[in-house]
Amino acid sequence: MRIASEKIASPSPMANRARGTSRSSTRFIALHDWDTLWSSGIPRPEVSNGGAREEAGHGGVAVVTPAKFHGTAIKACSRAGKDIFCEKPLTLTVEEADEVLSVTARAGVRLQPGHVRRYDPSHVRAKKRIEAGEIGDPVIFKSLARDTAPPQVSYMQSGVNGMFLQYSTVHEFDLGRWMMSDEIAEHHAYGAVLVFPEAAQFNDIDTALVNMKFSRGSLGAVENYMQSSYGYDIRTEIVGSKGTIMLGYLQQTPEVILTASGARTDVVDHFLVRFADGYLDEMRDFVRSILVDRDLKVDGFDGRQAVAAAAAAERSWREGRPVTVQNIARPAKA
Repeated sequence: MRIASEKIASPSPMANRARGTSRSSTRFIALHDWDTLWSSGIPRPEVSNGGAREEAGHGGVAVVTPAKFHGTAIKACSRAGKDIFCEKPLTLTVEEADEVLSVTARAGVRLQPGHVRRYDPSHVRAKKRIEAGEIGDPVIFKSLARDTAPPQVSYMQSGVNGMFLQYSTVHEFDLGRWMMSDEIAEHHAYGAVLVFPEAAQFNDIDTALVNMKFSRGSLGAVENYMQSSYGYDIRTEIVGSKGTIMLGYLQQTPEVILTASGARTDVVDHFLVRFADGYLDEMRDFVRSILVDRDLKVDGFDGRQAVAAAAAAERSWREGRPVTVQNIARPAKA
């Protein structure tokens, strides 16, 4: 099978991941460059006549554009009959997420959003332990995500990536749904600009705390912060009726240097370091699902629900009140 990839600007980590699958039964065939389209502000994936999607023989496309263009690309690839891997968030609005679910369903193509935590080995092991009943019924979900440093100002200035809760905290919302095997029913979110004043120029935040209620009554709390300064810090805790699972680490290698000045270790400093295995495994799983014609482990519905959770959190902090998440029931299989 061959994988094509859509991109904007320089080759992205996702494109490199797609290339990495070529060592087995997959060949990476093309990057379609939208630089000129982006500079004009007009996303037009349909211009790729003779390009990646139209080349005979490839069955999948990895969409790795900024989030503003995801919906347009998904619809174009659906019309071409191609299965789609799309980086998170699936879209920037619930309405467009609903639209792409409808379009892909009518086209009969697969749609897998890039929620990499579901493929991180430590999170996969934790999920299996929860399903095996090792901690009883999960009752509290807690997640912490701290980036080493804020993104470049141009990332926000471009206006194509969405807000902090949409492009970053959406990871925690999907993780909560997955770990708790339940939908997030309500958010009460707080947001502030505390360390990256440039965020205020774009009506965004750099720090978020989100309290959650799940539909069956369990609770959750999420922290997301742009500037830890010390490293890329991801931690998760699931409290159950019979025990607790705690995930996360900062030290990347099992080395400690001891000198007269003290002890030091390395620290995880980037998401591609922390989740390297997860990024590879999610792309391998997408490819295998196409090759053996099986259902996806994480699909467009999961992406849509995460978009809805992010939208509710965004509205909550801006309006200063709890907001109900616009969930839907999982569509029946055709």
